[in-house]
Parts: sequence; structure tokens; C-alpha cells
Amino acid sequence: MGPAWLNRIAKIVGTALALAGLGLSAYAYFAVREPLPSQVQAISNTNQLPVPSEAAPTSTASQNPAFAVYPKTPHLGARVGTVTLPSLSLSWPIYQGTTATQLAKGVGHYVQSVLPGQKDNTVLSGHRTTVFNRLGELKRGQSILVKTSAGTFTCVIRSFRIVLRTDRTVIVHTNRAVLTLTTCYPFNNIGATTKAFIVSADLIP
Repeated sequence: MGPAWLNRIAKIVGTALALAGLGLSAYAYFAVREPLPSQVQAISNTNQLPVPSEAAPTSTASQNPAFAVYPKTPHLGARVGTVTLPSLSLSWPIYQGTTATQLAKGVGHYVQSVLPGQKDNTVLSGHRTTVFNRLGELKRGQSILVKTSAGTFTCVIRSFRIVLRTDRTVIVHTNRAVLTLTTCYPFNNIGATTKAFIVSADLIP
């Protein structure tokens, strides 16, 4: 193989690497700019779910010994615990709040929902390009483990939904202890999306 062929191959390889680099840069750019889950942001200024007092238990249900008890609500940005998906061998830290700061570090707990293990709807959100990029691999009946200062809680996946990111029915009160995971959808789409992927799970007493 002569020098001309070698030069041609080198140019082809160089072009391919340059294109690959541009593609990775574009993906990283859009991933960082991914908007926060609209389900969380849409009602952040409403009274649909009351904001718990900083100095009091987050819910009257916390007084029931059948549910978790927290002496006080964690402050914004505090480490709340850990959420684990045993079927995928994945685990992430949970932080209080769903701003860009918390979601950049792990999974965010929506402050207007109850803390894990309490009676009502616990809402956890994460970016589809980072922590929650494999939620679509989960199946009904599989477990989600949430560990906090109040204990370790096992939730069994009940259903999945794909909804508009502005759908407020995702964050509603419930008459039992449930866990809701939210992220943007589709998972592999670059840039902003209009839909969200929702995982609903029930706490095992």
C-alpha cells in the first residue's frame, strides 16, 4: 500500500474522529441544557400540595407508627437518602429540592410532596440524560428501594405512563403511600422534549 493510500486513509479517519467529537459535544451541550421536569415546575407556585413547615414533621401521617417519622423537613439541598433500582444495579443519592443544583448531583425530592415512607405521594425527579436514563428498562412488579434516616422502604412498581411534561395529574395527593419517579421522555432525544416518563410504585407496609 503506497503513501497516497495511507494519506487517504489518514484523512478519512481524521474526518470521522472530528465528526464524532462534534456529535459528543452537541450531545453534552443539549444534555446540560435539559429543562427541569415540568411536572415539578408547573405547580411549584400553587397550593395543590402544601409546603411542609421547616420545623415540623412533613405530614400528619408521620405521627402514624405505620409510616416513617421525620423530626423535621430537610433543608433545601440536604442529602435525604438513597434510591436504588436492584434490577438494574443502579443507585443514586437523593437531595431535597428539584432545582438545577440538586438535579446536577443526583435525584431530587419534590419539596411539596411527602418524604419517603410517609402516607401520600413521594415524588422524585431526575434527568433522563444522567441518573434516570434507564428507567425505560424497568418492569412491573420490580422493586425500588429508598433508604433515608427514617429507614429503608421497599416499593413495588405498579405502572408506567408517558404524559405531556405539563401534565399536573402526576403530582397529586394519594390516600396511601406511593412513590412517583419522573423524568423527561424520550430518553435518547437530544434537546428539549414535550413528554415525560412516569413510574408509579406502591410502598410495601
